[in-house]
Amino acid sequence: MEIGRVRFHETIKHCDSCHAIYRCDEPRKLVPHGCRCGFNVLVDVGLALFVECKNEKQIQADLKSRNILISIRQVGYLAKKFIVYLALSHKESRSKIKDLLSLRGGYILHLDGTCEGDSPHLMSALDEIAQIVLDNIKIPSEKADKIIPFLRRIKDCYGIPFALVHDMGPGILSAVKEVFPGIADYICHYHFLRDIGKDLFGIEYARIRSELSKYSIRPSLGKIVKSLEEKIETQPELSKSLDCYLKEEGKTANVLPRVLAYILSKWILDANSELNGYGFPFDRSHLVFYKRLKTARSIVENLSTKKKKDGYIIKLNRVLGQAINDSNLKTTVGRMEEKVQIFDQLRDMMRIAVADGKKGLNDDGENVDMKTIKEAVTIFRNSDKIKAAVESNVDYKKMVKQIDKYWEKLFADPIMVTTANGEKILVQPQRTNNILERFFRDLKRMYRSKAGTQSLNKVIKAMLADTPLVKNLSNPQYVEIILNGHNTLEDRFAEIDEKLVRQEMKKSVVHRGLSARMRKVLRKPNLPSLLAKTSKAVATL
Repeated sequence: MEIGRVRFHETIKHCDSCHAIYRCDEPRKLVPHGCRCGFNVLVDVGLALFVECKNEKQIQADLKSRNILISIRQVGYLAKKFIVYLALSHKESRSKIKDLLSLRGGYILHLDGTCEGDSPHLMSALDEIAQIVLDNIKIPSEKADKIIPFLRRIKDCYGIPFALVHDMGPGILSAVKEVFPGIADYICHYHFLRDIGKDLFGIEYARIRSELSKYSIRPSLGKIVKSLEEKIETQPELSKSLDCYLKEEGKTANVLPRVLAYILSKWILDANSELNGYGFPFDRSHLVFYKRLKTARSIVENLSTKKKKDGYIIKLNRVLGQAINDSNLKTTVGRMEEKVQIFDQLRDMMRIAVADGKKGLNDDGENVDMKTIKEAVTIFRNSDKIKAAVESNVDYKKMVKQIDKYWEKLFADPIMVTTANGEKILVQPQRTNNILERFFRDLKRMYRSKAGTQSLNKVIKAMLADTPLVKNLSNPQYVEIILNGHNTLEDRFAEIDEKLVRQEMKKSVVHRGLSARMRKVLRKPNLPSLLAKTSKAVATL
């Protein structure tokens, strides 16, 4: 039963001869330094926030129901302290974590980072096999000189991995080459394809977006939809026509022109429903939108002369014609469609983020052996079609150059490793970095939900570097290791040296900008004259 506030009485003894101070250790086993509540509350807050994904207000309310009264600010403070205790427990357990990795024959190191705006880069290192976050760091940029010390620390603590997987950042590539020379090193297939697509038709896509924006088509279609919805609600014949069309699931041709204009407008605006959630360049929302404009225009043009005379059909035709009649836009779309066709062939060969896929950013690629993928990409690379494309357009030449550049880092063969008991096993490195990408997405989603904002710039600036360690708490083997013989996290945290906790908490202090009161004073127009008066007054003291 929760009893709320408890008061301790401690007798401190002092030796006059040797000046030694003797204190009772029991309170420090129950209450963290600098806290007004016990380790049990600290752990409850940490688990509720990072594992159960509750926000501070929910946690405060839950604690209140148990007769524990703390402020929102205290919840945030305890959450930060939870990460500090978890990180220190992790650091003290590195040798045992290394032993766990050795039992499996070693580890596959995945590297990835995230940032928002001008925030520092939060970089994490994770073992693919044990599914354990090994280390984390916050760095000002993903330059090699910032990453190298991080990789050396991982090497010192956990040994040399038998393979690495990461994106194509030049800083990561250089750092890995420096710290882990000769180790099997692979790049994420998703990132590889994404970079190729952006380079291949990113310019055309930007032009299409710009041209479409110029005509304000979406707002215009939105106005048509809104106006027709009002009329459908008030005019029975329109409502009846729409109901009939919907009942027949679009199979009937007997529909009033205004209802047709309404349905076409809604269909165009629903263009993003065609997307698969991969993001650009796999999803091309503006290109899909243009294609729907083109299709809708052909439908309108095929209407009978009588139906074409309807006012809303005329409006719709005028809106559609603005973009469809733009010759420059048409040329750009045609050029992009040619490139998209070749890009989609490559993604089909690599069996990842395929056009009809439903997994979105969680797509790890089809479960196909790497030999099959390599053979398919080889056929694509050496095909007559690609050779001709290279001769006709420098963009295709760049694409092929990119494929050749990273060829040795694309196709990871199974690696023979020896486990701690001498057993030899084959391990296949994953061909994407989704294992970390997925975690960062989940972490950001949690913070966005709590903060109620899309921007996480300030959040990442304030976030402790070791926050990603919370991912490990879902791993029973990891939890058993860091508990170090204790039954609960509360008991484990209680044995952490207070001095180390205080040191880490000092490091975590974020130097914020001006307070509201300070800003108000500093921005007074007459501040210089006020300061002059102050200096005179001080001089007379």
